[in-house]
Amino acid sequence: MSIEKLNEREANSYSPLTLAFLGDSVYDTLVREYLLRKANMPVAKLHSAKIKLVCAEFQSKAFDVVSEVLSEHELSVLKRGRNATGNTVPKHADAAEYRRATALECLFGYLYLIGRNERIRELFELIINSDFNENEQIGV
Repeated sequence: MSIEKLNEREANSYSPLTLAFLGDSVYDTLVREYLLRKANMPVAKLHSAKIKLVCAEFQSKAFDVVSEVLSEHELSVLKRGRNATGNTVPKHADAAEYRRATALECLFGYLYLIGRNERIRELFELIINSDFNENEQIGV
């Protein structure tokens, strides 16, 4: 499937929550691919491991990792996502974690729309190889 990439101006015209909607899927797909390549295991175990990597708590920690290496423009997209309003917070996350997770998803959605797939993978590698990734530490 080929998708026409947008220029930065076009991508910036989308709301942060719309970008996060797309970025959630991009991030989720990367996590699934990572787990599949890491270990051939039953789907139930893959799903349990995936949940740990896509939850707001994990993504909030990932926010700190990526924010240190972003360009000025990428950082502005991240902050725009963090400051977006209208989020309903799930029971298992606090508001600050959820907003930071939304920011990360917003950035991934934005980068996807402008065709920066290599940058997405680079940021994902930083996240997945972070010290706080329990799945990496336990060998999943």
